[in-house]
Amino acid sequence: MKTILLKFAGPLQSWGTGSQFESRSTDRYPSKSAVIGILAASLGYPRDDSRIKKLNQLYFAVRIDQPGEWLNDYHIAQQFKPNGQLGQVYVTNRQYLQDAIFVVAVGSDDEELVKKLERGLKNPYFQPFLGRRSNPLTADYFIGIENQDAITCLKNLEWQASDWYKQKNRGRVILPIYADAYLLGNSTAVMIRDKVLSFSQKERRHGYRAVARKDIVLKSLEIGGTHDAFNAF
Repeated sequence: MKTILLKFAGPLQSWGTGSQFESRSTDRYPSKSAVIGILAASLGYPRDDSRIKKLNQLYFAVRIDQPGEWLNDYHIAQQFKPNGQLGQVYVTNRQYLQDAIFVVAVGSDDEELVKKLERGLKNPYFQPFLGRRSNPLTADYFIGIENQDAITCLKNLEWQASDWYKQKNRGRVILPIYADAYLLGNSTAVMIRDKVLSFSQKERRHGYRAVARKDIVLKSLEIGGTHDAFNAF
């Protein structure tokens, strides 16, 4: 078993599993389908490539190290008709998470696949982004590869939150982990529409997968340093 650890810490992120054209909401943490999209883009897979569906078999878990705050953005979009004339004007609302930090764990028993994913993530064919094209990844997003399962990796990895956030939240801190339900044994699971069936722009489709939650409790934190107003993430 090998697990890739990624840090998602851009100033803006958006991870919607239930978005519609005029209402682009975001979930509280990165979805597995979005991370599969990042992996597929890094490997150079076209949107309609059948190999993308095989990435659903990867073990997946995400830890919320810094939850961030909601940000709502207002947009106007205008349709172009086939004849080139302007059509209907749409008012759209787009939601983001600002100053959030997540640690994503993606694992597999196939070591060759993990090596292939590592090469792609370090030298992406298509530009990956944090949910939307306007949200770039940070340069230090690749944490490393561990010889452990995804849940153990997230339990052992040090807290990745910003110094100012650690200073603000001294004491007992709870870090939620959301993972494929089978990785957490008998945990209560919920079904969410987050299984990739097709990324094709003509027919984008998602199925359901089971997700469960486990909390990590941090106690008696010893955090040094001072607040840096420019250290936003």
